[in-house]
This record gives sequence, C-alpha cells and structure tokens, in this order.
Amino acid sequence: MRSALALVLPLCLACAFAGAGSAARARPEALYSVGYATQRDLTDAVAGRGVIVRRIPALHVAEVRLRPDAPVLARSPGIHYVQCVLSRRSAVEPALLAMPGASVPFEWEYGAVHEDAVPASVLRAASSVTIAVIDTGADLTAPDLAAKSPQTYNVETHGTDVTDVNGHGTFVSSLAAGSVTNGDGIAGFGGDAKLLVIKASSDNGELSDVDEANAIVYAVDHGAKVINLNAGGPTTSYTERSAIEYAATHDVLIVAAAGNEFEDGDPIEFPAALLQPIGSYGKGGTGLAVGASTFDGTRAFFSNTGSQLSLVAPGENVFADVSSLSSTEEYPRTLLPGDTGGSYGFASGTSFAAPEVAGAAALVMAANPLLHATTVAQILKQSAGGHGSWNASMGYGVLDAAAAVAAAQSRAAITMSATRVSATRVRLTWTSTGSGPYRVTVRVDGGAKRVVVATTTKTTALVAVRRKHRYVFSVSLLSSTGVATASSSASIKT
Repeated sequence: MRSALALVLPLCLACAFAGAGSAARARPEALYSVGYATQRDLTDAVAGRGVIVRRIPALHVAEVRLRPDAPVLARSPGIHYVQCVLSRRSAVEPALLAMPGASVPFEWEYGAVHEDAVPASVLRAASSVTIAVIDTGADLTAPDLAAKSPQTYNVETHGTDVTDVNGHGTFVSSLAAGSVTNGDGIAGFGGDAKLLVIKASSDNGELSDVDEANAIVYAVDHGAKVINLNAGGPTTSYTERSAIEYAATHDVLIVAAAGNEFEDGDPIEFPAALLQPIGSYGKGGTGLAVGASTFDGTRAFFSNTGSQLSLVAPGENVFADVSSLSSTEEYPRTLLPGDTGGSYGFASGTSFAAPEVAGAAALVMAANPLLHATTVAQILKQSAGGHGSWNASMGYGVLDAAAAVAAAQSRAAITMSATRVSATRVRLTWTSTGSGPYRVTVRVDGGAKRVVVATTTKTTALVAVRRKHRYVFSVSLLSSTGVATASSSASIKT
C-alpha cells in the first residue's frame, strides 16, 4: 500500500463474531477486541478463557488475549461482539521529492490554500481550540512544536513520552499546529491552536484499531475539538466505529487521510470512509476524508478517489518540520536559511494534506465558536476550490482556508438555554455571533407557536410559566427586514 502512513487493516474474518450463532476457529493466544455490556459481563465471560489486556470504558470495549475457545466467549451473556485486533503497519510512500522550484517559498502550501489571507485576529482566537494529532509521536525539540508546549500522551505506556523515531508524527504535527509566532521554521495551519500529541503507534509505525480507539477517546476526554488521524486500511471494526461515533456525539471533528493507493487499485480506506461515508458523494458525514493535491492544484497521482472523498489539500512535496531522530533516507533534510537549529524537509502523501485541513478547521471554529463540528466540515467543503461542486477525484476541490474563515464569520449562529428560577418563572439566555434584534417564541405542550418577545436587543428574558406543562422556547436572530437568519431552542418541563 502506498501511503505516508500506510496502515494495513486485514480483517480477520475467520475470527470475527457478532454474537450468538457465530462460530469460527480462533488462533491460540490471539488478541481480540471484545464489546461488552457491563464490566461484570466481561469479567465473567473471560474468566478461565483468557486475560483482559486493557479496557476502553467509554466504548465498553476491551482488548483480550484468548485461548482457542473464543466462539464460546462470543455466546456469553452481555458480550456484543468478538473480533480480531486489527494489525496495522506504516510505510513512507510515495517517494519524497524535491522542491518544485527555487523561486517558490519553501512552505508553498501555506499560500496555496490562502492561509496567509486569514485575519490575524482569527489566528490568535484559535488558541481556544485544541488539535489532537494521533500518530507516531513528535520531536518536541522541533522549534515550531516546542513553541506550543504541547500536551502529550502515550497510548501504550500511559505516560507522556512521545519520542518520535519514525518521523511521521512530527511532520504532521507541525503542519496541523506548528507555531506561527515564533519567527522560526514553518507556520502551522492552525494558528495559535493548542496541540495535543498522542503517540498511538510503535516506532516502526505499527498500531491496532484498539490503539486508535484509545487515542480517540483520550483526545475527546482531554478537550480536543479537532482530531487528525492518518490511519488507513481496507477494513474497519466495531471498535473503530464506536470510537468514531464517540467523537461525533461529543461534537469533535475528525479529519483523516483518504489514502495513497490510487495506482494500486484505488481502494476505499477506513476510517476515512466512516467520516465521509461510501456513496455520500461528499454530502453529510461526521468528519472529513482528505485527498492530496499538487503545486498546480490538481490531484496528486497517488491520492485515492471515490464517493467517500470530502476535499483535497496540498500533499505532494509539502514542507514541514522533520524529527531529528528520523531516518535521513525517509526524511531527507533541507537547509532552511535563517532557522535556529531545527530540521526540515519535503514529503508527500495524503497524511500531510489532512493536518492542513485539521488546522484550517481550528481556524473556522475560532472564527465562529458556536458552530457544530458537522457545520465546520460543511463550511470547509463548500468554501473549497470547487465552489460547491463535487467530483470523485478532488471532492469539493482544494482547501481554501481564508474563504472558509470568511464563510464562518458571515454565518449567523445562536445558542439558547432555559433555567427555572422559581415555580412560575423561567430565565432564557442566549449567545449569538450576530447582534440583535431577536424574537422569542414558545410552544406549550406541542401547541401552536406564539410570540413571547416580539423584538429585543437583550440576550436574556424572564418569562412566566405554569406548572405541569412542557415549554419549548425559541429565539431567532432577525435581519434588518425582520427575517429570521438563525434560531435556537430550549425545552423545559414545569
């Protein structure tokens, strides 16, 4: 498989169980991911049959080392499924290439997506957003990463050591969230966004679906609003799907590489195809599947295509930080005049396009903090170079960070809450990206809508209610002509 982090996920069909009635032959002492209802169900089912290696409580998933009677475990009460842990391996492909031309800035990709046109105020506001990079770790001595003082987590050791011998994670992290204010090296795509580096793979790039799920849950639980995940392979699992759903239900946007195997059959890659579903033709989904574009804005020869593609970003010969511990064969160093001791180079792959989109997503969130993750994804797609037009090779076209930020700023958004202050009084409060006037309406017990406040510039209202009724209040932001441009609702039972 051709990939900057090509992760192979062979589905062990011979040992995948979905519950009672499933039967198959398991390999002795194999690792399985087990979905369970309760901790007691898991403990009882595994007793005498194997060892629980680790659990992901938020997903009700455990990694279990079992003896050959796994089919019996699959029929145990409270066990939802038993699947082989999916093995993954990384490889740096296609070949790292040279700089397109001496007259072009080293970090040509930054201007190519109009990052240089994003307002400075938005770059600063991005400090409220955390981007999590799930990868091979990072070289925290790289100037652009050191300046961010990132949080770190190692999935295997549960510690903070994320030393990156492989090099892939350092390259990705600098593109997603490298400092834009340290006057050194490159400029990351996420402005002042905070960085959470999660090392989920070994030094040779191997990881499993359980590692991936652990990392996603950790990122969500530790405040990440954007997750960059450059894992990919031809199959998926219940465990992986549960982790993707966990992020979605917590309003966290996952951005994943679409894959680099176009010349090897152009296969569908997961988890990207979970984020932008197969057959969606770029519409809907819970996240973004990102392909790679070239210096001239066309599809990179290695970039996968298909109905599961969201958009593309520069991914051929892009310039970023290189881990000082990585192989010089896989990551050749390029002298960067004026740097203060970092290592830099060029690399290619959809794995290096995805973090650019992840960084841009953080800017969109900074430009309009009230947007939900799915809306951020929609804005990034609709504002891309295709101008709302989708195709299987380029998705919605090349990322346009400045256009996405502008679209987010112009999109009115409003959120509302209702709090009882007494038996007969409810206080309504709302927050909006626009300024009033506002209109407040209510439905009582599902009845007809009636106006509570016709027009106000305030962002709070105290209203009278009666006991033993259900109220659904709505607030609308009005245009100069009185048309509602955004609305939000809140319900309360008295």
